Amino acid sequence: MTSMSITNTHFSDSRKPAANLFRASETPSPPFPNVGNVVDNYDPLHSDTIPMIKKELSERDICTKFITPALEGAGWDVATQIREEFQLTKGRILVRGKLHTRAKHKRADYVLFYKPNIPIAVIEAKDNTHSLGDGMQQALGYAELLQVPFVFSSNGDGFLFHNDLASEGTTERELALDEFPSPDTLWKAWARHRGLDDRQHELVTQDYFSDGSDKAPRYYQLLAINKTIEAIARGQNRILLVMATGTGKTYTAFQIIWRLWKSKAKKRILFLADRNILVDQTMTNDFKPFGSAMTKIKKRQANKSFEIYLSLYQAVTGTEEVQNIYKQFSPEFFDLIIIDECHRGSAAEDSAWREILEYFSAATQIGLTATPKETKDVSNIDYFGDPIYTYSLRQGIEDGFLAPYKVVRIDLDRDLAGWRPDKGMLDKHGHVIEDRIYNQQDFDKTLVLEERTRLVARKISEFLRETGRFDKTIVFCENIDHAERMRQALVNENPDLVQKDRRYVMRITGDNEEGKAELDNFIFPESTYPVIATTSKLMSTGVDAQTCKLIVLDQRIQSMTEFKQIIGRGTRINEDYGKYYFTIIDFKKATELFADPDFDGDPVQVYVPGPGESPVPPDEPEESNQLPGYPETGDDPGPWGPVNEPEPEMPPPGVRRYVVADVEVKVAAERVQYFDANGKLITESLKEYTRKALAKEYSSLDDFLRHWSRAEKKQVLLDELSEQGVFFEALADEIGRKTGKEFDPFDLVCHVAWDQPPLTRRERAEQVKKRDYFTRYGEQARRVLEALLDKYADEGVSQIEETRILTISPFTDFGTPMEIIRAFGGLEQYQQAVTELEQALYGA
Repeated sequence: MTSMSITNTHFSDSRKPAANLFRASETPSPPFPNVGNVVDNYDPLHSDTIPMIKKELSERDICTKFITPALEGAGWDVATQIREEFQLTKGRILVRGKLHTRAKHKRADYVLFYKPNIPIAVIEAKDNTHSLGDGMQQALGYAELLQVPFVFSSNGDGFLFHNDLASEGTTERELALDEFPSPDTLWKAWARHRGLDDRQHELVTQDYFSDGSDKAPRYYQLLAINKTIEAIARGQNRILLVMATGTGKTYTAFQIIWRLWKSKAKKRILFLADRNILVDQTMTNDFKPFGSAMTKIKKRQANKSFEIYLSLYQAVTGTEEVQNIYKQFSPEFFDLIIIDECHRGSAAEDSAWREILEYFSAATQIGLTATPKETKDVSNIDYFGDPIYTYSLRQGIEDGFLAPYKVVRIDLDRDLAGWRPDKGMLDKHGHVIEDRIYNQQDFDKTLVLEERTRLVARKISEFLRETGRFDKTIVFCENIDHAERMRQALVNENPDLVQKDRRYVMRITGDNEEGKAELDNFIFPESTYPVIATTSKLMSTGVDAQTCKLIVLDQRIQSMTEFKQIIGRGTRINEDYGKYYFTIIDFKKATELFADPDFDGDPVQVYVPGPGESPVPPDEPEESNQLPGYPETGDDPGPWGPVNEPEPEMPPPGVRRYVVADVEVKVAAERVQYFDANGKLITESLKEYTRKALAKEYSSLDDFLRHWSRAEKKQVLLDELSEQGVFFEALADEIGRKTGKEFDPFDLVCHVAWDQPPLTRRERAEQVKKRDYFTRYGEQARRVLEALLDKYADEGVSQIEETRILTISPFTDFGTPMEIIRAFGGLEQYQQAVTELEQALYGA
């Protein structure tokens, strides 16, 4: 790898002279002279005459008065190149019971862009009580996410500059405020390092599309777009992007196409999908800005007057040569082709879209997928090469852009122990049942236990009664016959809601037009019905079910590709409809795939030995990702395209499906698994989890008590514990006492972690009143403190810590907030009185 050093001589272009940068009289809000620790003419109370000590300025003041002016002086444009408080992630959603919260998000103090949406540097700011480099490690973490080489830390005195492109020994060095490098300096250094020539530079810096709103790509979308554009600029013509379901693959594809199209690097573009609904949604949503330059290929007619073409790949291919509409275009007509959900068409040499791509082999071709398909016969990687960028389901959940899930594992006794018929036993239809042991692999394929179906439907309905009977639910069944029997069982479990609307439960499978006609209504958040959809393959991919809160797995899944696709139906977040997480109820141990090292790891290609190579793979044995007995795809002449359906309605020839009506089936075990703050799926009580979380933070009860007493605001410490997955309301419920919700979080923590007897808030308040605590205050101050104590007893400590509480009843009866504060002698004295009140509350 080529390395280089940026020296001071590189930092002088396009900047104001240092003397002008820091002259206090230059602007109404100038940077200020760094003379000792005194900053002239600045005071938070808006006095222009009182000097303030620089070390007393807040971090935000340091940014406003020192860092931003230094950036402007170096030639950085505030409107287009400087983004302050740039949010990188939203913070993982943590779930316990029916409650959720978000962990702390990642937000960089500054991200610098060479051009809009082309990040190049990160700056982390600290107040002046910190050293120059105190923010560096934090900034390096943000830079790693954005994959930028230039990183800065500042406390307002100057900058510590970390340069990943520097030669050995000069990676980090200090810069004065007036030595900050210009945009061109950093960009030229990075461009040289990557070997971009002038032609490539023009394409790589082509602007994104913007509609004038605040909508901008997320950090991982920026990376996917920029890496793709740069690869194309370098001449790479086969590209694979792997992005988890729900992370915006289509929007990412739009921005890639837009930049290539506007720069005229690619003039005719074909976007291929495998379902009409995907094409139509793309045209009306993400691709809408293409306007009249865009068309959809339909009715097997090729109009060559457009620039952006969207199509089902089966709309341009056929079994007869005359049906191959794509051949009406010359092989050189398209110079860019994007294949959405490229795992579905499959990269097999005889697949539908492979035929199209080989015809347009001269075009740049980009495959988009959440789950690259890798088997001995089908390989996305073989065709496209290794992914140029991967954003996984795990990373999406970690960042808070995708919904996490809790897993309810329900094991049935017959699934665990199997079932053997009595000798000569007849099934429901009078057939002699073959005498052998039937297990989970057989159920709903060669053997139907009707009581098992009813029990599964009963458990699903019980769960929805506790969580929300109108929560959108998908039940994945073994086959179409199983999906129909499950529909009937769910109808019988929910007769009251089915009577109100027959669509409460619908079978949505590839063979059923009535069900498919309701799929749009199931997907749209505004539509109440259908609520429960039973399916087998149709809804396993390509269905954008934003409000799906429950996924039921009563299907034996052995394909990692299919498993990821099914899980992806629930990963979208929709805050407007209260969708922050989803639940998986697993009846067939499918979630054991979570333990597979390939779950959300990098896609691994199955080893296929070439001529003369050893048949023994270097790492692991070959493994098919295809379920036995099920076809890869099916052609649907209707609007849905291939739907991986229908499965055979009957077992394979020579094998009978037995139906048994009177065999009892029971639940053998039931447990709930959660994600902890580190993303690990755990099976333990909330009390146990809280105990472990606190043990990591505090070495002992005394250690916790010291932190609690020193905390200026107790709510800050409680928020930190919440971010670690400690849910105080759920914890109170789990403790099980009627007064659980009247416990102070302090008491819950001490009780759960260190077995201390808990007191209710009311009991703590009464203890303080018995000590004649208020006698040292005047009458008005005493009445205020007594009211604060009552507020604590009713609502908790966080309420009394905020001065805005003085603006509500009963405090308004005591005077205005200023009059109340004067009764204590001033704001500082009032705050001290509240602190001492808290010490009295928790002193015991």
